This record gives sequence, structure tokens and C-alpha cells, in this order.
Amino acid sequence: MNTEWIETFLDLCETRSFNRTAGRLGVTQSTVSGRVQALEQALGCRLLERSRAGTELTTEGLRFEPHARALRLAWTAAGQAVRGTGGQAVTMRIGIQHDLLGDRVADWVAALQGAVPDTALYVEADYSAQMCADVRDGALDLAIHYTPKPHPDLHFESLGEMSYVMVSTEAEDLSGVRPESYILANYAPAFSATHAERLPSLSVGAVSSGQNAVIRGLLVALGGSAYVLRQTALELERLGQARRVARAPAIAQPVYAAVHLRNRHRGAHRRSLRALKTLLDSRP
Repeated sequence: MNTEWIETFLDLCETRSFNRTAGRLGVTQSTVSGRVQALEQALGCRLLERSRAGTELTTEGLRFEPHARALRLAWTAAGQAVRGTGGQAVTMRIGIQHDLLGDRVADWVAALQGAVPDTALYVEADYSAQMCADVRDGALDLAIHYTPKPHPDLHFESLGEMSYVMVSTEAEDLSGVRPESYILANYAPAFSATHAERLPSLSVGAVSSGQNAVIRGLLVALGGSAYVLRQTALELERLGQARRVARAPAIAQPVYAAVHLRNRHRGAHRRSLRALKTLLDSRP
């Protein structure tokens, strides 16, 4: 069975549109139709029904969907198993939220190496939505992120939280923060909701970003006020580039881990999650 048939079918399960799936996969609509027809012929049943109202899964399609996901995951795992891993027996692919990876990345790697010492690690930075999709598809083994994207194939656990605090190059107290020079942080939906609730007058900034490193760079270059990671705030104060803003509330951002449902009880994954929880608990 062609893996492209499976990938196309699973994408259609999400989009319910041959046109959208064609665009997402970078192929023509006729190619999508051909793949679906080939898959249906191989299985001997109809998987999808097309009408003016859209595309819907048949009863057989609903039954086949979880098996298709399992096939895709098994194929990805097989590919990883036969690729070279140097002197290590197993490779674990880890995705980490940009802000977390940029903040003392060595701590994260050391914690994971301590949890799975016989495993080669591949670490990359990404955003929550893409990492959740990569864990679901088997491209990542573990994702450490801010915003869970619920899916039947994914298991989420809370690891702890990161703290963001307001710093400024021009104001010592919250009353002196100017909206016209405020750099608005959009680190995650949960962060933005808390920020809007506690600081409604600063919910619109002259410029905004979703990365701590970018916020820091803008603050140093342009001046003004902004929320950054607590560790970044301490460094800015040490360098004399900004100071903590009095009476500005700290904002806690929850941190989550995502693993595939099949892996939630595996030893390596359990040890990794425990190590990451301990790491977050020990941070100032």
C-alpha cells in the first residue's frame, strides 16, 4: 500500500475538502482523487462521500481512520529505526518551544540526557501547533510547548510553568509605562488572555512579537517596556539595559508535554517527563 494514499486520506479526514487537501499537500485535485480511488480499490470499499455539502467519511472510512493513523506512525517509526544513529541504539526527537529552547537550552538537554543516557537526542525549536502535529504524525517523540492542540492520538501532561515579568528602559513603576512605547508580547493564547485581563490599557502595543529573543532585541534597540522571561529580566538588569517595573504583575505561562498516545506509558518517555518536571520545579 502506498504511504501517499494514507497521508492523503488522513489529510482529507481533517479538511473534508479535496481542494484544501490538494493545496496542503502541494498536488493537484485530480491527484488527490486518484490516490483516494486507489486506496478504496485496495481496500474494496468506499471511504469518502462527496456532495455539494462537502466531503464526509463513510462508515468504512470512520472505521479505517484509526488504522490509517497507526499505519502512518508505524511507517515513520520504521524509517527512524533503520536510519543511522551513531554509537547510540535509539534516537529520540524532541521539539521545544522557542522561548524554552532559547532560555538555558543546556539545562533541558542535560535533564533529558540524564533521563535517557543510552539515547541519542535530536532537539529542535518550533511552535505548539506544528509540534503537536509532528508528535501525532510520528516525526517527534516528545514536544515541550505552551499550547496543547487536542487530538485523539495525543497525550498531554503539565510540566510546570515559566514566569514572565515586565521590564523597562524608561519606567520604574507600572504607572510610568507608556502605551506608545510598549512592546506587546504574544507568547501564547493563555499568556495573552492573562495579560489582557490584568493590563487592559496595555493590550495594544506599538509593536508585538511571540518570541522572547525578539522582544528582548526590540527592547534593547528601541527602548520602552515589555514582558520577558524572568531569567532574561535578571540578565538585562545585570547588564544595565533595563530594570524590573514595580507593581507590574508577573504572568505565569503553563508548560506542557505532548507524546503520542501509544508512548504515554513507555519507560523512556516517563523518565523524560519526570526529569523535565523536576527541572521546571527547580527554576527560580
